[in-house]
Amino acid sequence: MSVDRALRGIGGELDDRFRAARGFRVLFRKIFPDHWTFLLGEIALYSFIILLLTGTFLTFFFQPSMTDVVYHGSYTHLDGVRMSEAYASTLNISFDVRGGLLMRQIHHWAADLFMAAIFAHMLRIFFTGAYRKPRETNWLIGILLLTLGLLEGLFGYSLPDDLLSGTGLRITEGVALSIPLVGTYLSYFLFGGAFPGNDIIPRLYVIHVLLIPALMLALITAHLFFMFHQKHTQMPGKGRTNTNVVGAPTYPYFMAKTGAFFFFTFAALALASTFVQINPIWLYGPYTPVAISAGSQPDFYMGFLEGTLRVFPNWTWDLAGHTVAWNVFIPALVPLGLVFTGAAFWPFIERWITGDNGEHHLNDRPRNAPTRTALGMAVITFWGIFWLEGANDVIADHLDISLYLTTEIARYAVFIGPIVAYWATKRICLGLQRKDLHLQQHGVETGIIRQLPDGEYVEDTRPLNDEEVAALAIEARQPLPSLPAGASAPGGGPDVPPPGMRGGLGRVRQRLNKVLTESVPMDGHGDGYGGHGNGHAEAGHAPVPSSGERAPDGADGAGDGHEDGGSA
Repeated sequence: MSVDRALRGIGGELDDRFRAARGFRVLFRKIFPDHWTFLLGEIALYSFIILLLTGTFLTFFFQPSMTDVVYHGSYTHLDGVRMSEAYASTLNISFDVRGGLLMRQIHHWAADLFMAAIFAHMLRIFFTGAYRKPRETNWLIGILLLTLGLLEGLFGYSLPDDLLSGTGLRITEGVALSIPLVGTYLSYFLFGGAFPGNDIIPRLYVIHVLLIPALMLALITAHLFFMFHQKHTQMPGKGRTNTNVVGAPTYPYFMAKTGAFFFFTFAALALASTFVQINPIWLYGPYTPVAISAGSQPDFYMGFLEGTLRVFPNWTWDLAGHTVAWNVFIPALVPLGLVFTGAAFWPFIERWITGDNGEHHLNDRPRNAPTRTALGMAVITFWGIFWLEGANDVIADHLDISLYLTTEIARYAVFIGPIVAYWATKRICLGLQRKDLHLQQHGVETGIIRQLPDGEYVEDTRPLNDEEVAALAIEARQPLPSLPAGASAPGGGPDVPPPGMRGGLGRVRQRLNKVLTESVPMDGHGDGYGGHGNGHAEAGHAPVPSSGERAPDGADGAGDGHEDGGSA
């Protein structure tokens, strides 16, 4: 019996019972577009799967208990030292369980890669406008996954109960205490009494291995379902429109490619875990509230919160015998809350400003949305300054400058940096738009120099081919739907604004619309601010045809007869 016949028989038996043949046919014929940035989401997915696999292995040996024990394991430097059972079991995994240290390292590296991939994936979605209708729900799911990832990482690296992770828990306790009115009660509930208590590790363990992973698994499933149902966005290119998808089917191309990429990701993590040490908890020792190591740094994704706490000035209120620690409460919750809340509402704010209610399945080039790209870079700069400030002691030590000087610089830079980043990014995007228009109108320089009859030397150009023109996505820069226009008043008076554009809010919407939709005009005039662009040839010179093309009437048609073989 042939293999094909056997497979048909099995498939028929399964379809008779589950009626799944039609669903599988739809799945296997699903078209997925191809672009290297789409791999960012796949890296996040595969890192999450690796986290589940390695985390399951670690749960077999980890003891989530804060009961004091005396260590007598293989790591002799800590022999006879009192420590929690959680820390002792982590040492046991590292030194006595076969493959345990490798699994710990893979798990930790996978967590870092997962967060890095989510950050990069969200930035790609923002800069290309892939969050627009009908994908607002998937964007919100991404924000929730990023938030849960931050919490999962914090709780995960706190479980070993070493000195470094205990320092992070100490900061967490301080943040809880800073919440007005309920802070003390919340801290006592989390830690089971005064810090460090006896309950925090078991509680974090349950949250880390059960609650948050289950929520993330449900959100990732919903994310993939919506992506499949709404179809994947695609980058601009020849033949790609809002009404089609150009790519390869799930079977066999995408399945083979994505399966191989999973193993590539696993191999990269295993390789890094083998040769690059991360989180050597045996060097830090067990946690004790009376000690802290110099240069303590959290994982990179928590650096922003660390920096906000370090840069904020000392500010407390004493009210009726109670101290309100604004210097902890505000930096711990407000900056991150502003960034995440702004990101969550941005698709709806942008749609309200522009009045664009159409569906978008074709991504933008970041240069073609200069204001959005500039805002994104301003937020990245804002985040990056706080992130760097989270290591201000290390920076001060390496640069041999005062710790307080780094803090003062950050306090100014956090306001000045985003403004400079916004202005510079917007100017760069508008300049790139003018460059694209120049390429479309004048073609690509070929490197072939010709002398005109009047003695002038010019360089031949060639027109862009269809693929190159489509990749520029210049046509996608057509003006968005305009805001509602007012009706003409009788007697030639000023126009009457429509209901949605009246009052102060309407005027604000009009001004924001002007800023958000700012772009270089399609005719090449202007730089986004009303200046004169370089979209036209200089006065007195007709566009020079490339070699082999017929010159327009009145222009010199002399050429060297060579066909252009250059590329964009």
